[in-house]
Amino acid sequence: MRRVSAWYSTLSLSLALFACGCMTYQQDLDRAQRHYEDNQFEQALALFRVLEPDMDSFDAPQQAKYAYYRGMTDYRLAGLAAPGSTVSDPRKGFRNNARHWLAVSIAISQQTPGGLTDDQKQRATEALAELNKDFYTGAEASPEGAPKPASEADGGAP
Repeated sequence: MRRVSAWYSTLSLSLALFACGCMTYQQDLDRAQRHYEDNQFEQALALFRVLEPDMDSFDAPQQAKYAYYRGMTDYRLAGLAAPGSTVSDPRKGFRNNARHWLAVSIAISQQTPGGLTDDQKQRATEALAELNKDFYTGAEASPEGAPKPASEADGGAP
């Protein structure tokens, strides 16, 4: 009888700790979202990076929300980052991460509706289209103010 009682108490304690752990992830996600909404992108990104290894603890709508806010945070930081050298450009890293996470958020929301609002889906789609355009045309690789190739400078004439 003692073993059964001890087993039940251990099981109850384990389930309680597990529930608290999941609640902590949700609280961290909510806090990161508040940082994003308050334009505190560095703090939001720090929380998202801490949550990333435990993303599988969220259900699908929460994963879509995580990926959306993570991608939009990187997208906003790319716009604020100072230009770097051709070897190390922080904007390029932020844009690559934004592109990845926004694509993940859209894919999850298509498979499991309910994670993103219509406005969030539209914003993610527009930002991803811009990032893809820059990525596939090489626009993000050329620094601002760099001279255009001769074919572009004279209107494309040979």
